Amino acid sequence: MHNDEKRIKRGEEICSQYFTLLEKHIKDVISGTVPEFMKLNEIAGEMAISHQHLTDTVKKEKGNHPCYFYDKEIIEQAKTMLAESDKTVAEVARIFTYDPSNFSKFFKKMTGITPGQFRKEKRPSY
Repeated sequence: MHNDEKRIKRGEEICSQYFTLLEKHIKDVISGTVPEFMKLNEIAGEMAISHQHLTDTVKKEKGNHPCYFYDKEIIEQAKTMLAESDKTVAEVARIFTYDPSNFSKFFKKMTGITPGQFRKEKRPSY
């Protein structure tokens, strides 16, 4: 196997490991197993690579910074909770370790609408 092929395979491996760890970590935060979200450098440390290597690899392989995918996954999980549970927006925010007003700003920045608007669209009778 040539060096380029090894590098490509390692890049795919790092991305796969990152996304697997990210999904598990977010579920652990939601379930309360873990008290708060890890910083990107902590995730890189869990993967035994540098923050810079993780960033460079994910950007090269997937086209965006690792934080983009981190935030996107948090939003997807929040959307599911808003659509499928009766928890208030404030309760959802706290589950995701956010102050409710910061959560609403973050949600709107990522989706273009507030969590309350999202819920109304998904559950008109709510």
